[in-house]
Amino acid sequence: MENAPVQTWSAATYDANARFVSDLAEGIFEWLAPRPGERILDLGCGDGVLTQRIAAAGSEVTGLDSSIDFVRAATSRGIDARLGDGMALDFDGEFDAVFSNAALHWMRDAEAVATGVRRALKRGGRFVGEFGGHGNVAALRTALAALAPRFGVSPSLADPWYFPTPEGYRTLLEGAGFEVARCVLVPRPTLLPETGLKGWIETFMTPYLAEAGSARSSVLEAAETLLAPILRDDKGVWTADYIRLRFEAYAI
Repeated sequence: MENAPVQTWSAATYDANARFVSDLAEGIFEWLAPRPGERILDLGCGDGVLTQRIAAAGSEVTGLDSSIDFVRAATSRGIDARLGDGMALDFDGEFDAVFSNAALHWMRDAEAVATGVRRALKRGGRFVGEFGGHGNVAALRTALAALAPRFGVSPSLADPWYFPTPEGYRTLLEGAGFEVARCVLVPRPTLLPETGLKGWIETFMTPYLAEAGSARSSVLEAAETLLAPILRDDKGVWTADYIRLRFEAYAI
């Protein structure tokens, strides 16, 4: 599979512009229902905020992330966090559960992820996660793709993610050796913090902005102008058009 430009992460920027990602994870955390004594892998653990919650339930948690800044942040919270690639997992039958929130859409080789997770789980272990589903941030992607030629940016950089349908992801998991208990889309319009649309783009679209170079500020202004009529209310509050895919599957 073709490699996408690398998305870079700053734990501080993420905390300022995207704390809603962990704050809105209550639903998927309830699906995981961690239990004392379980070994759980948090795949794409980010800065470790949710990983801490899993550990607080009495589970033995290992966090994995591809960002050194996130790994450092998670480690500072007392998490056993490791630097690694979710598309090249090397665990073998070690975990009772693998959990992932808002990370799998960054791992474009979804088959490799599912195969690695299945290998990492004990038989009967569960894979529970939530990530961007079909239609996620459609307005944002469309606007940034439309603006890309104006600023010398490849339109493909406006859509660096994997956002499957429930049917497509169910089929993929079954092919990797899972029995899927549930797999659904969850529409979740998401209020952005005070940093608004610009903060969202600066956090999640670093390759796009890097290619824009000196036109970075112009990109941000143009995106606001284009998207304000549909994503900003009359008080100036921005809402991102999030649609999540939430699933629970068991290793067979």
